[in-house]
Amino acid sequence: MSPVPYCHNPYHYQRRLSREVKVGKVGLGGANPIRVQSMLTCDTMDTRECVKQTLDLVKVGCEIVRITAPTVKDAANLKNIKAELIAADCDVPIVADIHFKPDAAMEAAQWIEKVRVNPGNFADKKKFAIREYTDDQYEEELARIDETFKPLVELCKQRGIAMRIGTNHGSLSDRIMNRFGDTPAGMVESAVEFARIARKYGYHDFVFSMKSSNPKVMINAYRLLTARLLELGHDWNYPLHLGVTEAGDGEDGRIKSAIGIGALLADGIGDTVRVSLTEDSVHEIPVARALVALAAHHAKDELPPQQPPLSFDPFVFARRTSDSISLGEGTAGGSSISTRVGATLDTYQAIEHKRVQLGDIFPDFVIEKESIIEVDPRDGKALEFLASAREAHLVTIKDGCTLSPIVAYRYLAAQIPAKHPILLKDTFLPPATGAKPDVLDTMLSAATNIGALLCDGIGDAILVRGEPGPGASVRLAFNILQSVGNRIFKTDYVACPSCGRTLFNLQTTTAKIRESTNHLKGVKIAIMGCIVNGPGEMADADFGYVGGAPGKVNLYIGKTPVKFNIPETEAVDRLVDLIKENGKWFDAPVPAVAS
Repeated sequence: MSPVPYCHNPYHYQRRLSREVKVGKVGLGGANPIRVQSMLTCDTMDTRECVKQTLDLVKVGCEIVRITAPTVKDAANLKNIKAELIAADCDVPIVADIHFKPDAAMEAAQWIEKVRVNPGNFADKKKFAIREYTDDQYEEELARIDETFKPLVELCKQRGIAMRIGTNHGSLSDRIMNRFGDTPAGMVESAVEFARIARKYGYHDFVFSMKSSNPKVMINAYRLLTARLLELGHDWNYPLHLGVTEAGDGEDGRIKSAIGIGALLADGIGDTVRVSLTEDSVHEIPVARALVALAAHHAKDELPPQQPPLSFDPFVFARRTSDSISLGEGTAGGSSISTRVGATLDTYQAIEHKRVQLGDIFPDFVIEKESIIEVDPRDGKALEFLASAREAHLVTIKDGCTLSPIVAYRYLAAQIPAKHPILLKDTFLPPATGAKPDVLDTMLSAATNIGALLCDGIGDAILVRGEPGPGASVRLAFNILQSVGNRIFKTDYVACPSCGRTLFNLQTTTAKIRESTNHLKGVKIAIMGCIVNGPGEMADADFGYVGGAPGKVNLYIGKTPVKFNIPETEAVDRLVDLIKENGKWFDAPVPAVAS
């Protein structure tokens, strides 16, 4: 497979060149640093709380703040919020987040520095309708969108403010869904249609985003977008905003964000980032800043001696088809076998006495007890042996290799026969005994390095050593596999961050749902504060818990609503009932006691 122009060079970091777009005083793209932003979690009509949260965010390093504007009334209050911020000597740029309401966008654009529109619902009412469009009918729809979108474009141009054309995997229009499906290609086409309208009226101060709760979908969509923009011409070099939507909370949310955002930043893609956690917004900023800092290290990465064709299609996920081999008490390799987790002998011995309590979170094999071929991918003789070997071998990169893990394993996979399974390491320089590296940095680094490669389809087994804690390193390995979808060992949650549209307390509700359901291995539950992204992002979830009205919750199976207007006080219990009705429930096991 030939290298493709989704980035400058998949074997060597160079940041994608984009034009500069100004958001108030803050420049995006061009020669500017990668910017960090977040979003308020409070009611937009609560001016005092909006100002407080904004000032709190700025204090911890947030450079752009987004506020939802679901109605004209909310949008009008942005004037008051902005005035109070200026009075407090805070000129941070404010972005109005718009869904469904073009009139709210027109109001908001009078007061703030940037408007975010979602092409999936700005001019369309999503009905999940199945319809075949002729070319003429499709063009009629585009003309209707032009008529609706043009006034906002002209107002933004007149006021000199920016716009984000932000596609969400969970809210593509019926028109796009019917022609392109719920795909990265559909996400890209949805955004490009709106960009063409903006360009038609001479407006260029916009950025793109391609968000999804699934890191694989997100990565493929951004890659497809960058390639498409190159095809459209050099003047389509608009900045890109990165984010994994509905990432969740705690370690899971940070890992999922690192996989999606970190993988793209490592390829030089991205000009501004937002980490979406189901936590107070101030907790998002350290994670985003750490990911940006990790990306800066890639600029120092060594270039391998050659750049062979990639072993994978960067636009469509497919797992590398290696042969299966015996590993530990099972097998590794083969497209249908779950990715295995390895551990050093020291780690294994340190947690062996907890094997019963740890249950599924236990290493599959011990590194020192297996026959593993360690190579430097720049060593031609070692690669010749693998090329001529009749049997499949488990292969990994030697410690001390000076290539970055992402580059080294891409380089290895491109040069050896696909039959050889590959063991991924998060680092080639594990910390010294007694070292105490930063917990967040080690988590994000491991998730970025291993997660990016798994999303490339590379990797049959993984080993995490950057985290020195024995139990923590194994848990981190399993959580990376869960976040990528390569191995499900616990209940999977898709939980959106709070905002002014949210109809219940997401943090406390998510905690209640986890408490009742976290033993349901293999069940995926989506927890959505409102319907903006809910039905679409829940497409691959088994069950959904969605805010339908103040104090009321709707329950879904997949993306189909089945129970409506349930009082919030009863909703978690009714969700459990729904899981039971559909045969997905089992009682939590009694905690085992080690003998």
